[in-house]
Amino acid sequence: MQRYALRDDQWDKINNFLPGREGHVGGTAADNRLFVDAIIYRTRTGIPWRDLPERYGDWKATHKRLRRWCESGVFARILAALALEADTEFMSIDSTSVRAHQHSTGAQKKKARTKLSAVRAVG
Repeated sequence: MQRYALRDDQWDKINNFLPGREGHVGGTAADNRLFVDAIIYRTRTGIPWRDLPERYGDWKATHKRLRRWCESGVFARILAALALEADTEFMSIDSTSVRAHQHSTGAQKKKARTKLSAVRAVG
């Protein structure tokens, strides 16, 4: 397994949501897994598109395909499906990670001071 590639179990979870798969309406994509791995590689390394390694194919075609998938909502569908299966067993929130603003804790609010000159001018 490569460092920036999906594991087989991860790929199995998202494979059915991707366009261009076998039996899907429309054209069959060359290699969806290689494309997804290219997106993960670029995202994790932070490289410019032009520096995408050749093993992932042409960087311009990969970028164009990413834009089409973003505009058609492919990644939104994947994230929505993965959110339904989220494992929250070890998730916890405590006061070390969340802070309340001082006004929400019942602290005394400071009253606005009125300038003495403003009171004399009115009276």
